Amino acid sequence: MASELYHFIGGKRVKGTSGRFADVYWPMTGEVAARVPLASKAELAAAVANAKAAQPAWAATNPQRRTRVIMKFIELVARDNDKLALALAREHGKTIPDAKGDIQRGIEVMEVCLGAAHMLKGEFTDGAGPGIDIYSMRQSLGVVAGITPFNFPAMIPMWKFGPALACGNAFILKPSERDPSVPLMLAELMMEAGLPAGILNVVNGDKECVDAILDDADISAIGFVGSTPIAEYIYTRGCANGKRVQCFGGAKNHMIIMPDADMDQAADALIGAGYGAAGERCMAVSVAVPVGKAAADALMKKLIPRVESLKVGPSTDEKADFGPLVTKEALARVKGYVDIGIKEGAKLVVDGRDFKMQGYEGGFYMGGCLFDNVTKDMRIYKEEIFGPVLSVVRAKTYEEGLKLANDHEYGNGVAIFTRDGDAARDFASKVQVGMVGINVPIPVPLAYYTFGGWKRSGFGDLNQHGPDAFRFYTKTKTVTSRWPSGTKEGAEFVIPTMK
Repeated sequence: MASELYHFIGGKRVKGTSGRFADVYWPMTGEVAARVPLASKAELAAAVANAKAAQPAWAATNPQRRTRVIMKFIELVARDNDKLALALAREHGKTIPDAKGDIQRGIEVMEVCLGAAHMLKGEFTDGAGPGIDIYSMRQSLGVVAGITPFNFPAMIPMWKFGPALACGNAFILKPSERDPSVPLMLAELMMEAGLPAGILNVVNGDKECVDAILDDADISAIGFVGSTPIAEYIYTRGCANGKRVQCFGGAKNHMIIMPDADMDQAADALIGAGYGAAGERCMAVSVAVPVGKAAADALMKKLIPRVESLKVGPSTDEKADFGPLVTKEALARVKGYVDIGIKEGAKLVVDGRDFKMQGYEGGFYMGGCLFDNVTKDMRIYKEEIFGPVLSVVRAKTYEEGLKLANDHEYGNGVAIFTRDGDAARDFASKVQVGMVGINVPIPVPLAYYTFGGWKRSGFGDLNQHGPDAFRFYTKTKTVTSRWPSGTKEGAEFVIPTMK
């Protein structure tokens, strides 16, 4: 019988009371592993009230003491790394080594949060005017929330709650109902590390819970990662309710392969970036753009045997290149896109739709698919597939390849593979995409830089992690001060200026 999960509110496990549940699967076997409660509006409101009551004392705790809790949390995650990775792999479907990478990328942001005392320093001007000093301070927002996706159940929650907590906020986390166990485990580790009860709450739910977050007057800011339609919905409704909102949506990441590129290096990069985690990454390369017929033919010659030899396996097989997709519905959706591509006239040169995993026939497995001769008017080019499917769009010139990336509605990540420094420099300057790789297929910045896409891949003015995170989770207050000198002065009726 499937176990029943819970919410984590006020520092303890809380049983769901809405009467509504969702099944949580183990994708490698297809079996239902747990039931997760779906919170009602009232349950969300109770969590927010708990957070609101606890937050002032946390905000009044100095930044160094707050970051000591984060430091201890980092130690505890290292202690429980194997346990966390196994739980993550079982519920998501990614391999255990990939799950450990998911956790590590989150921890790297937590490590940057240890510098919160420095990041939260304000400015000071002595003698800005006659006897006048001006200084600024960064203060917490209060209660903030994060709505995070299934594909990185450790990394993205940490990207959200780490900076928020370091800045003195209380946090409401609404993780994906598809793989909620690791976010719950992380919250319990934060408590073990010394975080006060009520400062980090995990509320599981679906659209009802999301709408409650968007409409709750006590939630000051919301961060979201997911598909573009939902990102736009959350951004629009959250902003209409006067909240600070940052939303990151879908992607169609291009990789331009110039004629002078090392084709073996480019092919290996495409295999890892296109098929890792079964393509369920917002930074996955899903479009390869070789420039010129010779480059395209050479690339296809390298790619086809590599895709055919991809090792698909259960999440616990550490030798597997990738595991199953997250749900049966996700598998059907990706296979449906392959069918669409064939109907649209693209050439399917490697077909992984009929892959079956011996001994795991109920799992949500699919082999790698590779399309050639894809054109920009096809749905498989325009839309995010989010599966192990790579489309090759042949470009005649560099300018045509650049234009493909610039004209696409998504602008999350992009890469160019070349030995030509001038071409790389020109590309980095002109491409209209938020994150650019030069001979780097997945250009996710390190944690002390910011992560964010352009166009319909990102909504809001500030990005995730790095300095932007500290700006997003704080508000700036500026103080102008003057101390009486004993000299009597008359009233001033004009606006103050510095004459």
